Parts: sequence; structure tokens; C-alpha cells
Amino acid sequence: MPINAQLPVLNRRLFRLRNILLIVMLMVLGLPLGGLYFFRIYENELVQQTERELISQSAVLSASFRQHVRNFDHQNNTYGKMLPSLPLPESSSYEPVMPVLNLINQLEPPRPEAQAAQIPADEVAQQVGALMHQVMLDSQHVTLSGIRLLDMNGTVIAGRNEVGLSLAGIPEVRRALEGHYAGAIRQRISDEPPPPLYSMSRGTNIRVFVAFPVLENRHLQGVIYLSRTPDNILKHLFAVRKKVFVAFICLLGLVVALVLLVSATISRPIRELIEQTERVKQGEQKLLEPLSNPVTYEIAQLSESFAGMSQALAERSDYIRRFAGHVSHEFKTPLTSMQGALELLQDHLDTMPVEQRQRFIGNILADTQRLRQLVNRLLELARADALEPSRLHSDLHAVLDGLANRYLERGLQLHFTGLPDTTLAIAPDALEMVLINLFENSLQHAATQLEISAGFYENTLQLNLHDNGAGVSAANRNKIFTPFFTTRRNAGGTGLGLEITLSLLKAYGGKIELAESRQGALFVLSLPLSRLKNQSTA
Repeated sequence: MPINAQLPVLNRRLFRLRNILLIVMLMVLGLPLGGLYFFRIYENELVQQTERELISQSAVLSASFRQHVRNFDHQNNTYGKMLPSLPLPESSSYEPVMPVLNLINQLEPPRPEAQAAQIPADEVAQQVGALMHQVMLDSQHVTLSGIRLLDMNGTVIAGRNEVGLSLAGIPEVRRALEGHYAGAIRQRISDEPPPPLYSMSRGTNIRVFVAFPVLENRHLQGVIYLSRTPDNILKHLFAVRKKVFVAFICLLGLVVALVLLVSATISRPIRELIEQTERVKQGEQKLLEPLSNPVTYEIAQLSESFAGMSQALAERSDYIRRFAGHVSHEFKTPLTSMQGALELLQDHLDTMPVEQRQRFIGNILADTQRLRQLVNRLLELARADALEPSRLHSDLHAVLDGLANRYLERGLQLHFTGLPDTTLAIAPDALEMVLINLFENSLQHAATQLEISAGFYENTLQLNLHDNGAGVSAANRNKIFTPFFTTRRNAGGTGLGLEITLSLLKAYGGKIELAESRQGALFVLSLPLSRLKNQSTA
């Protein structure tokens, strides 16, 4: 299995490791931010809850105010300041007043002090204020609200210490005097020490003010001006501590889920991979296997790379072992023959006939020549196996033109007209060595002509070399790329030519195959095209 092969597990839908880490980091970052956001939302809800309560109280006091006015006005409904800009009320319609305050709004300064009234309150307003004064005091013990009753001009007619003074200059009161509900969030100066988490909360130093107009048939009779400090968020959280504990348990569960997520997506696959490598090191397992559930794309790539590396190392080890056996066999045969001949010459040199002695010496020289040729081919194979591909490019026509005359003199005619004009991503000397090995193979099998044709396939050039020699028998088709396999051992063949060719092509990303042919041998080479050529062609 090649290391860079696309393995099945990578075709699954896998997560990117950086995406998982990003999600985890964002969630970790989001926990404190979410806590602060929760505090702000909760605090804002307390403010709006306070405003709703003040609106409800104002509505009740407003109804009571109107009823007292009706009693004094004898049901004429003409008391108050006429506001013609207000729409006519519908007797059967409901007109709820919705909260308008929010902590995102600008925080107003503390409420201004009351000023001297320019217009004193009329008799009706003073009588209404006197009747409602005790009701206000009694309700304050329960609602804890600050209550001021104002007449139609903004003068206080009921309250603790500001009766007779004017609050008409306050913005929310001024808005109510125009017949519209208004509210404000103002700073509160407290005489109590701030809580430990004061910096996290704005609700500990604010006070909610609402100004509710008392209207009767578009006549402004007065204003209900209420204020109250919202519940302190920390005190409120303590009051609902059971719910807070449940929220804490949920957050703890989220953190545990994050830990399990990281463990399942990163730690567990890595531990499985480490366990496999330990088993391979101890000899309990021969090859590393891809993880069945790598979860992330990067872990899957790492697993496949380790598996491919393990497979490549195992194949390389098997190749070296087989190669060593072949080399020892190839060296052993001529060395044994030489040793036998030398022993006979040593023992019978004086009595041996001249013809026999010359024959033994000739055999020794032939075996020596074979060993020398074998060593040379092994060196070529070693260089091919260890070849570092260069960035040189070669012109196919130029290489073939240089070889055509050389082999024509040796009786092999090359025909390669009509080949495409292309540049190959392989060094010229490597391409020449590949072609020489194949041409020599054709000569050794009695070929006199060699047809060379080519065609493009994806990013490669398929080069077909078809000779008219004896060809390859069916029994030997699967053996020709085996090192040291040759049918011409007696003629000096080493069986390494095609192995050298295969190693050279692999170094440059090419390959060689033996194709079917009716006569002779047909080899198909896949040669990589130069990117420069591709760009110019495009």
C-alpha cells in the first residue's frame, strides 16, 4: 500500500481538528461571557419587573384619583387641563401600558430637587391629595415605593416632605404632564456598602422612576409619580439559589461534555494509535491498521500515514530479505564454480592437460566477468533505488534521436515518427537509461525493429514500445519484473535491467507495464508531463 494512497476511511464525513478546537475554545470563552450576559439579562429583567409593578400601582392610584375627582366634580368630567392632541378614548378598549426602560438606555443622574411652585394647587387637587395621603403611606409599607401625587401643573399634593413644591421640571414628569406615560432609570446614592460583585452589576446603584398621567376624557387631572429600587441581583439570586444550583449543574455538565468531546475526538484515537505501535514494537502485531473511527480528518490522515508507512516498511523489509537471498544465490553459483576450478588447478596443475587447464581458466575468467557485470548492475540498481528526483526536464524527441543512430548500427531500427512534441518531468539521463534497458532487452530477444507511439492520459504521457522480437512467454509474464529473473543467464543476463527501469520510473512518479501483443513484446511507459509544458499547452 503506497503511503500517499487515498484510503477508504478518508472518504467518510470527518471533522477538521481545528474546527473542533475552535468550537471548544469558543465555548470556553463563551462560558464567562455567557455568565456576564446572563447577569445583565437577569438584571434587566429585574428592572422591567420593577417598572411593571410601578405601572400597576400607578394604575390603581390613578383610578382612585379619578374617582375622588368625580366625587368632587359631581360627574361632570370637566376637571383638569384639556389636552386636545390626545386621541379620544374608546370605552370598551384596553390600553395596557408596557415597560419602556432598559439597562442599555442612558443612565440618568439622581432626581433633581423639587422647586418652588409657580402656581399653587387648586382646592380639588388639595382635597384629593389629603384623602389619598393615608392610603399612600399604608401602601408604602408593602410596596416600598416612593409615591408622589402631582396636580395638573406638576405641584406635589401628597408625599412625605415635598407637598407644595413643584416637580414639573423633571423630564419624565414633564412628559406625563403632556398626557404620556414616561419612565427613567436614575442613579441612586445608597448609604449601604456595595456588595462584593458590585462591578458586575448596575442594578445595585439605580432607581426606577415612572410618571403616570391621570386622564379623564382627554383632561389631565394629575400625575402619579412613583419610584423604587430594583431587587439586588445577588440577593435575588440567593433567594432563587435552587435554580442557580441547577444552572451550575448544567454548566458543569457542559464542561464535562467538552472534556469528553476532546477526549473522544483527539485523545482516544491517539491512544489507540500508540497502543498499535507498541504492539508492533513488541512483535504482537505485524502492521499498523487504520483507525476504524478516527473522528477528525487530521487524525484519519495521521492514522493512514502510519498505516501506509508501516506497510511500506514491511514491503521494504520483505524486498530486502528477498533481494539478499537472490544476491547470495547469484554470487554463490559463480563463486562455487570458481572455487571448484581453482581447487582442481591447485591439485592437478602439473598433470593436467593443457587443453583442460585452459578450459578451467576460461571458466574462471567467465565467472569473474559475470561477477563484475553483476556488481555493476547492483550498483546501478542501488543508485536507481536511492535516486533523488531532480527538477530537470527532458525532450523525448532529443533523447530518441540520440539513441536511434547508436542502435541502428547494432541492428535495431527505431520508428517514432508522429510523436507529440512534449517535455517530460524526468531527467534526460534517467529517461535515457530507461530506454536503453528496454532497447537492450529487445536486442537480446532478436528484435530488429521497434515501433514507438505515444498518447496523453491525464497528466502523463503513455509511451508504447513494441518490438518484433521473440516476446515474453505466458509462463514468464508475471516474473519479468522479479529481480534476477532472466532467461539468458548463460549469455550473461543478470535479470536486473527491468528492475532498474522500474526503480528509475518510480523515482519520477512513472511506471511500466507489459501489455498483450500478438508478436514481440509491448511495454507501456507512463511518464509524467512537465508543468511548464502543461501551462504553455493550456
